[in-house]
Amino acid sequence: MTAAPSQAQGRPPAQPNGNNTRFAALFDAVCSNIAQVLQGKQQSIELSVMALLAEGHLVIEDVPGVGKTSLAKAMAASIDCTWKRVQFTPDLLPADLVGVSIYQRSTEQFRFQPGPLFANIVLADEINRASPKTQSALLEAMEERQITVDGTSHQLETPFMVIATQNPVDQEGTYRLPESQLDRFMMRLSLGYPSRDAEISILAGRGSVDSLPKLSAVVSSAEVVSMIDAVRSVYVADALRAYLVDLAIASRRHPAVELGLSPRATLQLAAAAKAHAAARGRSFATPDDVKSMAVAVISHRLMLRAEHGARLSADDAVGEILADVPVPRSR
Repeated sequence: MTAAPSQAQGRPPAQPNGNNTRFAALFDAVCSNIAQVLQGKQQSIELSVMALLAEGHLVIEDVPGVGKTSLAKAMAASIDCTWKRVQFTPDLLPADLVGVSIYQRSTEQFRFQPGPLFANIVLADEINRASPKTQSALLEAMEERQITVDGTSHQLETPFMVIATQNPVDQEGTYRLPESQLDRFMMRLSLGYPSRDAEISILAGRGSVDSLPKLSAVVSSAEVVSMIDAVRSVYVADALRAYLVDLAIASRRHPAVELGLSPRATLQLAAAAKAHAAARGRSFATPDDVKSMAVAVISHRLMLRAEHGARLSADDAVGEILADVPVPRSR
């Protein structure tokens, strides 16, 4: 692990200050609130909140019934902000997401009626059941934080996060997300089945069915915005930036990888590492922060060669990339 930057080099102090401590306390409060609904999934909860604070979007992929929607709804309920849920279906149209211009006869003018994307947190449930045309309606909102309808651009409020859930693509009635859209999701998570004890708790009536309606917000939208600003200010040393670029280059040269990391992916891995550092009460990021976030941020962006896909998973490829790239050391 890289040592903390020194003040003599004009860098942030090694010990967290009061703001760092408050950030960590608010972060823990949100995670604890969500944990009332989602049993035994602490790591997934923390990664989801980090994605929000790093201004990223999240896709949760798993089989039906393991809590994908409950996680998204619990996160939205833990923050005092606007949120909308959209159930993606094959007949969903782009206008159902972005909104439409309605002609008003009384004024003889068109009035824009915003769609569900105009919210702080948008739950796109079963996103891969909609057609690629409808899926692509999300691209501008996710990347530029704006929506253009009839030639007019409408800015989206901060925070803005899309939490998409999807079932495995080999299930009936699903469409594979294109690489261009997957690259816009900062992280991909897979919840998996709960542990034995967690599932017993769910059966005993302490699961999401009972807990979710009782959940109340523990942070305001203004506090979330201040936490996002704090993540932006986390210090990243030049050596760590070089490490991030070396990881991207290694992914492009890996013999099993056909499509490696894009510059957007490198930027999002850096932002995720900063969020991880802030959640741990630090004002500077380290290689350990990068490694902690690497699988969630990188694996869904790698396209493996067909001849390697049977014996190597994307997660395994990420592990090999991390092992091959030397970790920078402080002097």
